[in-house]
Amino acid sequence: MNTHKIAVISGDGTGPEVITEGVKVLEAASDRFGFKLDFTWYDYGGERYLRTGEVLPEGAVEDLKQYKAIYLGAIGHPDVKPGILEKGILLALRFALDQYINLRPVILYPGVDTPLKDKGPEDIDFVVVRENTEGLYVGAGGALKKGTPDEVAVQESINTRKGVERCIRFAFEYCKRRNQKKKLTFCGKTNVLTYAFDLWERTFYDVAREYPDITTDYAHVDATCMWMVKNPEWFDVIVTDNMFGDIITDLGAMIQGGMGIAAGGNLNPEGVSMFEPIGGSAPKYTGKNVINPLAAICAGQMMLDYLGEIEAAKAIEEAVKKVVSQDMKSLSAGRMGYSTTEVGDLVMKNLVI
Repeated sequence: MNTHKIAVISGDGTGPEVITEGVKVLEAASDRFGFKLDFTWYDYGGERYLRTGEVLPEGAVEDLKQYKAIYLGAIGHPDVKPGILEKGILLALRFALDQYINLRPVILYPGVDTPLKDKGPEDIDFVVVRENTEGLYVGAGGALKKGTPDEVAVQESINTRKGVERCIRFAFEYCKRRNQKKKLTFCGKTNVLTYAFDLWERTFYDVAREYPDITTDYAHVDATCMWMVKNPEWFDVIVTDNMFGDIITDLGAMIQGGMGIAAGGNLNPEGVSMFEPIGGSAPKYTGKNVINPLAAICAGQMMLDYLGEIEAAKAIEEAVKKVVSQDMKSLSAGRMGYSTTEVGDLVMKNLVI
């Protein structure tokens, strides 16, 4: 029997509520498909920070390296200044564990409303591969004469051939395995950000020569946003840098029905990866049992797929599809027609049938 060691960071706000439902579904899947999940829970988040003054304790990163994956709830506490937890936990783990791929499926499930007129599940089914450890997010730069009329602020985008190539190569391999339209779109801004995206463009077409069966194209990031709204069916896999990936994946979440269903993975294919719902901690709903747990459940589904439990991952996805198409009135908190725990129960019920 396969055993997968999983670190669980349930986080802040409604994070523990949705992660509880996700773990419930994951355990049901492991029982049905004959593998074991060994969970270890960590209290990293706002409450710990307020209590101890530390974001990640000394040795946390080395400790987390012993796991196959990290299952993350949500980070963000109303009593902690924005940026402290996000940088100190999310970005710190992404960089320290070299999770250089952010993988974001954008899939509209049957029965889920999209704000796009005349578009359905057959039109909205693509994946964004975002470079996750370089670009503007490395924190390079500085400020001079802060708070004065002469203030200067510089933020630098760092892009290396190694970092860009491994992201692009992952995207080609993923597009090949996905085996749908077999089309990879490079999203950038080559007409203005000429240094960084010259490197990206040259690398993209260098690697493309190794994948003659995959169709390639290019779109500026502003055009990508327009086409995601007007013709999302054009896309299969999109590869882009850290900042642009951050922006277009939130747009992707909206066209697939909102943050209540959107999940993502921060991947190090050679190390420890981390899976999370895309939405925030939603502190105003904490403890009310009304938050939608499906994004966390879908993050768990992505984690099983990554761990090689393909059948179990597909079964969870099919269970989620049934619940959103047959049971739930809405994906919005408080309007689902069911409580948080009841939605988890419905997914589990459909999973074990």
